[in-house]
Amino acid sequence: MDYKTNVMRMLDKKKINYKHYSYADTDAISGTEVAAALNQNPEQVFKTLVTVAKSKKYYVFMLPVEKELDLKKAAHAVNEKSIEMLKSKELLPLTGYIHGGCSPIGMKKFFTTTIDISAKNFPTIIFSAGKIGYQVELNLNDLQKMIPYTLADITV
Repeated sequence: MDYKTNVMRMLDKKKINYKHYSYADTDAISGTEVAAALNQNPEQVFKTLVTVAKSKKYYVFMLPVEKELDLKKAAHAVNEKSIEMLKSKELLPLTGYIHGGCSPIGMKKFFTTTIDISAKNFPTIIFSAGKIGYQVELNLNDLQKMIPYTLADITV
């Protein structure tokens, strides 16, 4: 692959091994379509969601593409009364990423990140490389070298 995203460059800089995938030449839009285009298990392909709490703090949640974020469980995981999804138009100014290309690595600033506990069922997880059409695959230990995170049950 000739194309490298900023996420891939950051991983290279830290000498972290990863696999990369491109689905740029497909019509895949949703996470489950991306998993299918990459011929990967949708339980192992994770989406990155950004939320805002009543306290006005922002939180990042990663969960399998075919699952839904349980806002109550997610709020509980980060010790907040309630959280809601960030509005799409607020994503780019806040994170530097657009909807569909949001990665937990390389956001403008770090936000508390929680990954669904199901990630432990796999040797690696696959998630956005920070640009629509590109994904990276990492093991959780290597991801921890890039961003601190916790694991919790956050899906419906």
